Amino acid sequence: MAKLPLIVGLGGINAAGRSSGFHSYKRLVCDALQDDVMASTWQDLAQRMGLDTSDINADIIAQIKAGTLVRRTTTFDPKAVPFQRKAKLTAGTEPITFQLKKSKLPQSIPANWSLTDIDNKTVTVTVEGDFDVLINDAIDYPVSSAGNIPTGFDLDKLYNSRSHPRGLKLTVYGASDALNSLGVDWDSILKLINPDEVSVYAGSALSQVDENSFGGMLSAYFKGGRVSTKMMAMSLAEMPADFINSYVINSAGTTGTNMGACASFLYNLRQGMLDIQSGKSKVAIVGNAEAPVETGVMEGFRVMGALAEDDQLKALDSSDSVDNRRACRPFSSNAGFTMAESAQFVVLMDDELALELGVTIYGSVADVFINADANKKSISAPGIGNYVTVAKATALAKAILGEGGLQHTFVQAHGTGTPQNRVTESHILSEVAASFNITNWPVTAIKSYVGHSMGAAAGDQLVASLGVWQHGWIPGIKTIDHIADDVHQANLNILTDHQFVGDKGQEMKAVLLNAKGFGGNNATGLVLSPQQTLMMLEAKYGASVVNTYQEKNNQIQQTAAMADHNACVGDENIRYAFGNAVIDDTGVNISTEEVRLQGFANAIKLVQSNPYQDYS
Repeated sequence: MAKLPLIVGLGGINAAGRSSGFHSYKRLVCDALQDDVMASTWQDLAQRMGLDTSDINADIIAQIKAGTLVRRTTTFDPKAVPFQRKAKLTAGTEPITFQLKKSKLPQSIPANWSLTDIDNKTVTVTVEGDFDVLINDAIDYPVSSAGNIPTGFDLDKLYNSRSHPRGLKLTVYGASDALNSLGVDWDSILKLINPDEVSVYAGSALSQVDENSFGGMLSAYFKGGRVSTKMMAMSLAEMPADFINSYVINSAGTTGTNMGACASFLYNLRQGMLDIQSGKSKVAIVGNAEAPVETGVMEGFRVMGALAEDDQLKALDSSDSVDNRRACRPFSSNAGFTMAESAQFVVLMDDELALELGVTIYGSVADVFINADANKKSISAPGIGNYVTVAKATALAKAILGEGGLQHTFVQAHGTGTPQNRVTESHILSEVAASFNITNWPVTAIKSYVGHSMGAAAGDQLVASLGVWQHGWIPGIKTIDHIADDVHQANLNILTDHQFVGDKGQEMKAVLLNAKGFGGNNATGLVLSPQQTLMMLEAKYGASVVNTYQEKNNQIQQTAAMADHNACVGDENIRYAFGNAVIDDTGVNISTEEVRLQGFANAIKLVQSNPYQDYS
């Protein structure tokens, strides 16, 4: 029988704030929560944004709101984006002449250049005929909206991050935040398991793309820059996993990333889930970090017609000014998606180990289904695969929860805010709901709040969904004022306002996380509520085991709450151990039965019997 992978930790950062402590979730539904519930979140965001934390008054809260969620981007100035214009200079009555340092002369002198020494270091260049040049300029960029992390949050101040791409800085922060949420010291967990019983699946769908990685490496020659020794390695898509293993958790276990465009988080979640289910790993850290709010990346999507441009948003509102806050409008009249940055990580754990430790159970991963689109004309267009994944996840929900329980599920839609998505995804959900006799399926889309963080997007969805089972509110799509005429609504309840689903969300037994990626990368995950998960654990292990677990969990919750409180006031534990306790070949001891590694309490056991005996 397969193990049930439990979600026992969560962490990260997106446009709504820090994930652990459910602060990013609380920012989404702040208008539905009581002041005392929101107090710690306003404190946390003020701390992160560098605001005055001595008195969190209405003015400070207004600044926090203005500097979070989708808004005018802070990564670059949309009114002054560096640009180089190609031009051909044509000589007038006299040849073109200019002075240049000899050290700046091109290696291959153009045939129509004549050089005259001025001194040992400088020459006069005379050009006969035309001269091709690039002229530095600054242009208005057509897209000014993005889901940046909270304004003023300086990742560089948290640890020694010199030359790290932004996506890897987000990785270190997000993974540290997830580990801090456990309420148990990571090193104490390592003492209970073998070194190879940890899995890390983490990456970036678009790789690292800023000036410290691919962006700087590919443009260096054209901008007169220099390629550093770190750029190539730090550009790789799986580098978030590598950073976590080497610098955050000291892992010798399974590692990698599974890429599926905008569904990548769910692809990694599936890998971690399978490792736990099969017993290959006792703990799996899964997630994605993405920092794509760069004009080069955005331009690639913009010219495809995928991004919501300012002029289009103005036209939707019949206004002379752009409403950046409402740039992403899922299932309504819309123009395109909104680029965002995010890092989201969850810690999965074997159910026996979780019960033994007493760690908090935030939910469980029942399964993640992945299907391709088969034959189609456009590689970027949606196809039939998502019908299959949603149907599979819904069928599993029915099998686990029963016909009645299926009515107590909700959907986190991919909900990009594009005209094409609003039609195709709503049709999928409506058809599946009709097939399974779901009459009023709640559907929401949190990209309306935090934007589209590409590979990390389903992580944003998962963290927001787990928050529902802490505070009871499904976040509604509040950037829209109507549902578009071409959206399929039969059997669906597309939420335009927050919906209360009981204390700690007890009316909802599960959520479907839906993701549709370019190229036909479709994934739908079924995540069960903590209440449903505990019921299943009690059925398997008995009430006495669960009661003993809950007694242990009381202390764990207190420890985790104290870590959260400390983070809210600026005392945060960022795990980054570069060069500490490095293991080399002298720290490896191999026998026929096991491999022992320096610094690890337990050994890696080697196979002693033929697993394919039936074939011998």
